[in-house]
Amino acid sequence: MSHIIVIGAGQAGSSLTAKLRNSGFDGDITLIGAEAVPPYQRPPLSKAYLLGDMEKERLFLRPEKFYDDQNITLRLGAPVTKIDPAAKTVSLAGETLSYDQLALTTGSNPRHLPASIGGALNGVHVVRSLDDVDAMGADMAPGKRALIVGGGYIGLEAAAVASKMGLEVTVIEMADRILQRVAAPETSGYFRKLHEAHGVDVREGIGLDRLLGETHVSGARLTDGSQMDVDLVIVGVGITPGDALAANAGLTINNGIETDAHGRTSDPNIWAAGDCASFPWQGGRIRLESVQNAIDQAELVAENIMGAGKDYVPMPWFWSDQYDVKLQIAGLNTGYDKIAVRHTDDAVSYWYYKGDILLAVDAMNDPRNFMIAKRLIAAGKSPSADAVADPDTDMKALLK
Repeated sequence: MSHIIVIGAGQAGSSLTAKLRNSGFDGDITLIGAEAVPPYQRPPLSKAYLLGDMEKERLFLRPEKFYDDQNITLRLGAPVTKIDPAAKTVSLAGETLSYDQLALTTGSNPRHLPASIGGALNGVHVVRSLDDVDAMGADMAPGKRALIVGGGYIGLEAAAVASKMGLEVTVIEMADRILQRVAAPETSGYFRKLHEAHGVDVREGIGLDRLLGETHVSGARLTDGSQMDVDLVIVGVGITPGDALAANAGLTINNGIETDAHGRTSDPNIWAAGDCASFPWQGGRIRLESVQNAIDQAELVAENIMGAGKDYVPMPWFWSDQYDVKLQIAGLNTGYDKIAVRHTDDAVSYWYYKGDILLAVDAMNDPRNFMIAKRLIAAGKSPSADAVADPDTDMKALLK
């Protein structure tokens, strides 16, 4: 195992290579990234960085010197064009590199609006890369009219930043409510009120018919027949796993790159981790899109490349920052059938249950109850919904 190549220089790729060295691997490591900058944090892009509160260098996960010091070859601005599993090679920019073990940390790609409805017009943006946000920032100025297409977390975070920057903001969500795919009606209602309190026009059950304009977007026609003038559009309609390289190489694809519990793909010499990978979970298969998953899964894959033989058991948690509200989510709410509500001063948390089993929590400015819920879920403990909702309950005592 003299040479390990990692394709994808994001959070997962950086974590995987660092863990390899930390685990004692002394062979060659090459980390290949399509972007021309070192691995960086994505969550602050559409928040602190776009607002101008964070310099570009502070986004970097590690200084470039780290990779030199750890003898990790960093190949930036070098998109891989082909993987040949039989020859155990990867191709990039007219060059072929051989590997003994290969790890794919190719992340995910934002969905774009079709060009047929104006998606290719100037002023239409997605939120994923540093270049995306740099281009968006050039279009954002106080008084401009921004249309946010999609009421998920990405769209709502973009709406919050645009509002804070003094833009006139409209959010449209084709589903009946914002956050419908990922959260309970209570959480949707909380964030609808929050955005409306900051002057954002939230329109639910309304989609985009098409964007208008010659070369730069100038307007939008919506599915309710209304038309509006806009200066820029931010598209937040989901992401897809970055599995094209893997698919072209003949690896099994199943909602991303299919792996076993150890992170190994259908090829015994190729592994996958992060947004691009789906893995066994509770009798089914799941793919998680979060920073924490990217780190945890990548580090476990690094250990397994070294022979640890560990199963990946995720401890899902996520967060979203909008205005002065920090939403923290622990667990996965799939299959919930009731909600317990807990109010604490200016904070609130929504606890998801399936029968008597605690599945997840959404905590708004409520870090204490978030941490308690996270520990309860990790330990497989389920306090009664009535106890959680009772303001007199000593929540910390539920951990005993």
